[in-house]
Amino acid sequence: VGAIGHYANAADTSITKGSYEAAIASMRCAITGADWLNAGNRFAFALCRPPGHHAGIDLFGGYCFINNSGVAAQRLLDHGARKVAVLDVDFHHGNGTQDLFYHRGDVFTASLHGDPMHAFPYFLGHTDEEGEGEGEGSNRNYPMPPHTPWEVWSSALADALTRIKAFGAEAIVVALGVDTFERDPISFFSLTSDDFTRMGAMISAAGLPVLACMEGGYGVPEIGLNVANVLEGLEA
Repeated sequence: VGAIGHYANAADTSITKGSYEAAIASMRCAITGADWLNAGNRFAFALCRPPGHHAGIDLFGGYCFINNSGVAAQRLLDHGARKVAVLDVDFHHGNGTQDLFYHRGDVFTASLHGDPMHAFPYFLGHTDEEGEGEGEGSNRNYPMPPHTPWEVWSSALADALTRIKAFGAEAIVVALGVDTFERDPISFFSLTSDDFTRMGAMISAAGLPVLACMEGGYGVPEIGLNVANVLEGLEA
């Protein structure tokens, strides 16, 4: 039981029969979405299950085994993009994505999330983590406190999008979690269903091709509505 801690940041992420096949299928879904953008399309949605943004270079956890949005970003680079961005709007910090690209200057990573002093995954996600080496300045964290409303959250999103455009990203991979919803049982932000439409519209207004890879969202019937609202905003 203890040994799993060498490779997992959350031992509640079990591995059982079918886990490998599911993780590979989820990753391929993200790759297909990236290829849709590579073919010249402006928008794609990858309904990835299991999710991916807590999976790092040599670490799994948080229900994540392979970092789908990170793989998609690399796929875009491999097919001609010079710079891309991964924008993580899941309630929890995208620690795995930060790990993947922290020392690289070709991927800008931005994460809007619950303050890691109070929220999983706890060990990363502070504002002073800005990248190192070639990646210096290419990582941006937006930790926010309990009960953060849309007005505060959207200001962080606006700043992230401004930085993504200044970075020169040619596409945005959105790590799309809807656990920022006001009634999500394991999170503590206060976004409403209508706010998710506004979120999608703000991202779309950046004018870049967008691939959304599904991440979190838990235990409320509004999950489907909230995802659909983001997609409606992205397609506007």
